Amino acid sequence: MPRCDGNRVTVIGGGVLGLLSAYQLAVGGLQVTLLDRQLVGQESSWAGGGIVSPLYPWRYSAAVTALAHWSQGFYPGLGERLLASTGVDPEVYVTGLYWLDLPDEAEALAWAEREGRELLAVDVAQVRENVSALGDGFARALHMPGVANVRNPRLVQALRAELERLPNVRLVEHCAVQGFLHNDGRISGVETSQGSIEVDQVVLTAGAWSGELLAKLGLALPVEPVKGQMILYKCAEDFLPSMVLANGRYAIPRKDGHILVGSTLEYAGFDKTPTDEALASLQASAVALLPALADAEVVGHWAGLRPGSPEGIPYIGEVPEYPGLWLNCGHFRNGLVLAPASCQLLADLLLGREPIVDPAPYAPAGRLGVL
Repeated sequence: MPRCDGNRVTVIGGGVLGLLSAYQLAVGGLQVTLLDRQLVGQESSWAGGGIVSPLYPWRYSAAVTALAHWSQGFYPGLGERLLASTGVDPEVYVTGLYWLDLPDEAEALAWAEREGRELLAVDVAQVRENVSALGDGFARALHMPGVANVRNPRLVQALRAELERLPNVRLVEHCAVQGFLHNDGRISGVETSQGSIEVDQVVLTAGAWSGELLAKLGLALPVEPVKGQMILYKCAEDFLPSMVLANGRYAIPRKDGHILVGSTLEYAGFDKTPTDEALASLQASAVALLPALADAEVVGHWAGLRPGSPEGIPYIGEVPEYPGLWLNCGHFRNGLVLAPASCQLLADLLLGREPIVDPAPYAPAGRLGVL
């Protein structure tokens, strides 16, 4: 028996998590309305770097690891299916990732051994054979050859096109949610800038804005905006064959020669203004990693807002105080990485199926405060 009563569901927020949640619920047979206050995929899903791995996977809890492992294996097939069905290539690009001069290299290798992940200690000379542009001064390296990156804006475009093909999905943009409808304590819909929408279930996937929306029900969700700034270079297509990461900053190659360098970690509320200070800091990191970038032009500089949460453990499941309201938010720096597993888990729970992983660590019960 399905867990939900009725088959109408509204998903609030059209980032990758909202788009994939809508897709999984629609494939499960529900009538889905996806709402976004602007155009879908314009916030952190657009702004992020798209590495299909946590930056330092061994530093996370087992809860994050479980979702990451499931999702990493899902992305190559997802990219192929979306290209075949929509004609839009999300460019899932397996380049591998080199970590340089890690302070916790032993812990990383122990984690990889325990989790059965391919992470190898390699000589820096070997790294230079593959990444000839690498800067001097690095002494140690770890390599995970199977790590991919995905081109976020193209992934959003492909997911949107896929949803538009489904007869049981309605996309409503420029539609801001202003509050929730509830009847005898059960959520029954949403109030929006375009009027009321009555449904059987509501799924909140609003990223950094999720806490503000849940506050309208008197609940405190410990999710706050964390600003991240990125810069973009254009180089020859063979300039950087692999992702590289040192001192918390990374360089990501795209297939067309663009190189992304990021990112900052700033607690500045909902301000998304790119700053000269961050530009200078990111350029310095870029040149330390890849000295040839000193002569390259920065062709893009932007900021996005991550949904910061305690330990980066997302909230996935029904809100016990308000039956009919479901969360899939609070993924912090790993929204894109964890999205496939998170959305599959949400659909499993909402539709009453056997969950792909133990849902207990992500359940909202006991993790929300009262305002």
